[in-house]
Amino acid sequence: MFKKILIANRGEIACRVIKSAQKMGIKTVAVYSDADRNALHVKMADEAVHIGASPAAQSYIVIDKIMDAVRQTGAEAVHPGYGFLSENMNFAAALEAEGVVFVGPPSPAIEAMGDKITSKKIAQAAGVSTVPGHMGLIADADEAVKIATQIGYPVMIKASAGGGGKGMRIAWDDAEAREGFQSSKNEAAASFGDDRIFIEKFVTQPRHIEIQVLADKHGNCVYLHERECSIQRRNQKVIEEAPSPFLDEATRRAMGEQACALAKAVGYTSAGTVEFIVDGNRNFYFLEMNTRLQVEHPVTELITGVDLVEQMIRVASGEPLPFKQEDLKIHGWAMESRLYAEDPYRNFLPSIGRLTRYRPPVEGHTPRGGIVRNDTGVFEGGEISMFYDPMIAKLCTWGPTRLAAIEEMRLALDTFEVEGIGHNLPFVGAVMDHPRFVSGNITTAFIAEEYPDGFQGAVLDADTLRRVVASAAAMNRVAEIRRTRISGTMDNHERRVGDDWIVTLQGVEYVMTISADHAGSTVQFDDGTTARVVSDWVPGQPLASLSVDGVPVVMKVAKISGGFRLRLRGADLKVHVRTPRQAELAKLMLEKLPPDTSKFLLCPMPGLVAKVMVAVGDEVQEGQALATVEAMKMENILKAERKGVVKAIKALAGSSLKVDEVIMEFE
Repeated sequence: MFKKILIANRGEIACRVIKSAQKMGIKTVAVYSDADRNALHVKMADEAVHIGASPAAQSYIVIDKIMDAVRQTGAEAVHPGYGFLSENMNFAAALEAEGVVFVGPPSPAIEAMGDKITSKKIAQAAGVSTVPGHMGLIADADEAVKIATQIGYPVMIKASAGGGGKGMRIAWDDAEAREGFQSSKNEAAASFGDDRIFIEKFVTQPRHIEIQVLADKHGNCVYLHERECSIQRRNQKVIEEAPSPFLDEATRRAMGEQACALAKAVGYTSAGTVEFIVDGNRNFYFLEMNTRLQVEHPVTELITGVDLVEQMIRVASGEPLPFKQEDLKIHGWAMESRLYAEDPYRNFLPSIGRLTRYRPPVEGHTPRGGIVRNDTGVFEGGEISMFYDPMIAKLCTWGPTRLAAIEEMRLALDTFEVEGIGHNLPFVGAVMDHPRFVSGNITTAFIAEEYPDGFQGAVLDADTLRRVVASAAAMNRVAEIRRTRISGTMDNHERRVGDDWIVTLQGVEYVMTISADHAGSTVQFDDGTTARVVSDWVPGQPLASLSVDGVPVVMKVAKISGGFRLRLRGADLKVHVRTPRQAELAKLMLEKLPPDTSKFLLCPMPGLVAKVMVAVGDEVQEGQALATVEAMKMENILKAERKGVVKAIKALAGSSLKVDEVIMEFE
């Protein structure tokens, strides 16, 4: 077994690999750029080597710099993680030439399967069903439009060397094909140093289901069942689960056997993932093979009990797999929510900055018999950089059933405290409560169909709102009693906490009487019903864990004038708790309206203005592209919301802007 491994990556996956290596007694080496000098993976590793400037193109994807770090530290093997150089044949070959073990497949297998065009040709030759498409390279936008027309819209425009949703666009007409081709080409060049593009038919109503395979150097190959990855936004996975709620045993076995046959055909070793698109009749089509560890591998580990990173290292060192196919049973159900530095209230645009608060839920077994796991590469006080992928953490839960795993995820998400940046916790929380998701009736179009106008916050059901109201009343009583005990008050002046309160939530008034004892509070509503609230929350705590009539309620709490800001289940609520007289007076207060910004194009995220497509005096139409802003390796095209005339350009190409800085003004 190896004595020292270098991890050629950063963030949560570098931390994840370090954990398994430490468990195996293997020393680890981290590499880092300028931006990552104080990163968590650097602190966790036994050694760390600086490899260059912050942009990945000047550090993490420069093979020579990684090789220098290997020589400098004497590492015997290199684990590439995912992204960066993980599917780079030249990197694997360079390590092999140096006599250093690549913890992954051999370079010919990467060459054969890592390139989407080549892998499709091999799959077709092997008799594997594939999605119709153009396998050759595409010269320019005109040829892209011609090919897309021949295949038939809608089409998927994809970077050959792509991954993680980078360099991918769906086009429904000629204009979108032309625009998507250029954006995909630009993103592919920036992210992978390879701007080759291909086009395939976009299958409507699809599910994205992938098979995890593991092969050793002794001819053994097994599949560790499937992962359902259909909850995606902009072709980027957001929520994954294992197993899939859609597959039956026969389809699962057929997909698994086909995945293993494909892996064996190219002499594959190590962990890999064969991705399929599955239609409503459980017909499946090969999409691609990812010749690396997947982001969502933890859900497979949770249902099989297999540490995939450990097995990758053991396979790389020459050990045979310690199990056979019949040993790999599905145990329970697992969910993964990807926590991204993206603001769901601003159409999921990237958010950068400092994590002023970062408190994930406690990992391990829960009181309900489930499991919580959080894979992360950040810490409180750390910064989310503009140079890399916006992922903050991967929150995973396990339960004996799918509904149990979902409930564990709901509570874990509500417990997860993140402040200082925009993030998608509210959105994934809302998805976990969505009836369609809970039913398992999902496709890759779920987010587009269920949130066509973007995300404005979850709408909670009546029972949940009632529990929130009762909780707010009980919490307010605790705060009021505390205020009566402040020392130094005037003599002969005693403040009494009343029993009658009016709670206002979303424009609805709840009239109630509240009484308390040592064990908790009892809230009686004016319709005669009651709610029993038990909690140890005290004023000032940012997280409240309560029980309302035996149902657990976890909320993030902040004080506002006359009440609380409460966040749970994807909803962000302002709850006011007032005496009857205060409620009467509150109705007389004027409402403050937000400023009118309709005549400005504002920068929706911190980023670099890459291009301005219009000039002063131009008349623009609704939906017309106005400017392109680059942030976190993604190009974001800003479009006109309505017809107008450009009055002034406030930011030129090359300008670095903050959120809500003005790019242009309209007449």
